[in-house]
Amino acid sequence: MWSRAGTPDVGTIVVEPDGGSPLRIRNEQTEDKTQHEGTVFYDIRFTALAPRSDKPIELIINIEAQNDFHPGYPLLKRAIYYCSRMISSQYGTIFTKSHYEKIQKVYSIWICTEPTKEWAYSITRYRMMEEHLEGQPQASHEDYDLLTPILVCLGKKRYTELHGLLKMLNMVLLDDTKLQDKLQTLKQEFDIEITPHLEKGVAKMCNLSEGIERRGIEKGKMEDILEMLKDNLALSKIALYTKMSADIIRKVAKDNNLPVREG
Repeated sequence: MWSRAGTPDVGTIVVEPDGGSPLRIRNEQTEDKTQHEGTVFYDIRFTALAPRSDKPIELIINIEAQNDFHPGYPLLKRAIYYCSRMISSQYGTIFTKSHYEKIQKVYSIWICTEPTKEWAYSITRYRMMEEHLEGQPQASHEDYDLLTPILVCLGKKRYTELHGLLKMLNMVLLDDTKLQDKLQTLKQEFDIEITPHLEKGVAKMCNLSEGIERRGIEKGKMEDILEMLKDNLALSKIALYTKMSADIIRKVAKDNNLPVREG
């Protein structure tokens, strides 16, 4: 379901262009706003069509890059919350009234660059399962398996010591290998066609650690702004504490239906 370019957030992309497949990946909004639950800022969120024997199934996928493995709460619970928000946000867009049969499965994939030692070099999936407490009824798997958080944990080993997806991610995201060497490894070991678009994307990903930290700070500031607005703190004080402009603070307030106390 992945595009060769690896950039599903740029628009509508043919998943298998060489095979003439009609399957698509399309981008989604990276903000999820509700009146009572506030705003969730996703790093990447997109919708993909995956092949199936009878007809394709549509999936909503969120990808988060995370430096802090212990941000003061279990990261897994945040991933589950993101999955829940992506399901609840489908009401009014993907389904209305009682048409729950249209709910699409969601994934929240967290790429953790600095996990603890016990979690390093692991890929862990969590999902809903059917358990028979009495009797043997069989529900359709697609009716209950609707949310899947996944933790992808990297580490400090050289990528040459690893294999598979962990090897590729460690090399691209964390290794200090030169860009051209990374591109050569992608081509030779992972059979990935190197295009100018992909080369540009890999160059950006090489600096992802800084980007992760920066996005984390930005998300943290947005959350701080929301809390300060709820506490009815003056606009000038919020701007002073968060180092964000008054226009941004007003926009956050407007997006979340919160008043702004000028001054």
